[in-house]
Amino acid sequence: MLTEFLKSKIHQVKITQADVNYIGSITIDETLMIAANILEGQKVQVVNLNNGERLETYVIKGKKDSGEICLNGPAARKAIVGDIVIIIAYTFLSDEEARTFKPTIIFPDTATNKLK
Repeated sequence: MLTEFLKSKIHQVKITQADVNYIGSITIDETLMIAANILEGQKVQVVNLNNGERLETYVIKGKKDSGEICLNGPAARKAIVGDIVIIIAYTFLSDEEARTFKPTIIFPDTATNKLK
């Protein structure tokens, strides 16, 4: 049996852009993706600390070291530029794997969205 567990988390980053006219997803600075062990196309949950909105979407790789966090398409209606969000990815693990698995959690500077 597999159970869903926290895999990766980008804890508190600032929305830098919201583009309702895009096809969909969230664009994340490639540096943050690598540090958090999140892959392009991976499903993530986005939790908005400013308004309580929660949504699921997939990741598009943004420009490296740009600090870019952009909600695209319908997701852009769930936040405004400047909102602080948490981005969470999950994975399925067996009970045995879960006993030793350690999630990757990063804490970028919310002013710049860069690693501290």
